[in-house]
Amino acid sequence: MEFAQQESATQRLLLSVVDDDESVRESLPDLLREFGFAARAFSSAEEFLLSDCVDQTRCLILDVAMPGMSGPDLHGELQRRQKKIPIVFITAQTDESLRPRLLEMGAAGFLLKPFSDTALLGAINAALRMK
Repeated sequence: MEFAQQESATQRLLLSVVDDDESVRESLPDLLREFGFAARAFSSAEEFLLSDCVDQTRCLILDVAMPGMSGPDLHGELQRRQKKIPIVFITAQTDESLRPRLLEMGAAGFLLKPFSDTALLGAINAALRMK
């Protein structure tokens, strides 16, 4: 497995996870740390927007369907704020029209849950190359 490049030996790239599913918020950051990234998890789009991580986040792993502000809504809000954070959307929804719509909106990647570690790392690396 190819590991993502580091900015420096002492500073790891910050990836933020926004998902209302507690099991995802607990497991995904651990996996991201194994990949060599720094990671933070948020239970909602609103929580992420209020955090001090927005400007530091180099890639956002974002659930599509959440109570309150959805993943696509957060993507739109970040665009309005001119925050150019590459986003990898994750979802358990099997709506075939979702992937092309989100990619057309500028998403860096789209993964259906459950996804493999390799698929996630590939999507993250592709997203980081977009920035």
